[in-house]
Amino acid sequence: MDTRQLLGVDHRQALQFFFEKLRDVSGPDQAPQAELLYNASILAHFATTSRHAFTTFPAAPVGLDEVLDVFVLDRSEHADPDILEAAASICLVLTGFFADQQRHRHNVDWFASLGAGFYDRAAHHGRDVARIRMMEAMADHFDYWRGRQRRLARELRDEPRLLFGGLPPVPGIH
Repeated sequence: MDTRQLLGVDHRQALQFFFEKLRDVSGPDQAPQAELLYNASILAHFATTSRHAFTTFPAAPVGLDEVLDVFVLDRSEHADPDILEAAASICLVLTGFFADQQRHRHNVDWFASLGAGFYDRAAHHGRDVARIRMMEAMADHFDYWRGRQRRLARELRDEPRLLFGGLPPVPGIH
C-alpha cells in the first residue's frame, strides 16, 4: 500500500510541499538549491515512511535514543556511507524539525554534533563525487539546516488549517 492510499499524499507531493516551505523559511538567495532539495527530500521521506517500514530505509525514527542504540553503540557499519548518511539524516530531522519535542529528553546539541559528524564520515567513506560534495556541504551547514527545519516546524504548528485544506477547526481539537 502506498502513502497516497493512506495519507492522500504521495512522495512527490510531500517533496514539493517541503521544498516550497523550506524555501520560504530559508529565503530565496540564502539556501543552495541542491541542499534545499536534499533537505526537502529527507523531510518528505520521513513524512511518507512508516516507523515499521521493512522495505524502505531508513524507517521513520522514534527518538534520539534510537540513534544512540542503532548508530552509536553498534559500530559495525561505521564505514558504510549509506548507513552514515541515514544516521545523519535522522539526527537532522530529530534535532531540527522535531527539536522542540526532543529537547525535553535529550541533549539536542550533542546529537546535532553527532549528525554533522555522520555526514562528514559519509563524505569520507563515499565513492560518488557528487554525493561526497553533498555530504560535505551537509556536514558544514548542519546547524543552518537544523535551524531552518525547526523554524518550518514551528510555522506549520502555527497553521493548523494547512493540513485540513482551510476547513474550520473542529471544536475540542487543537
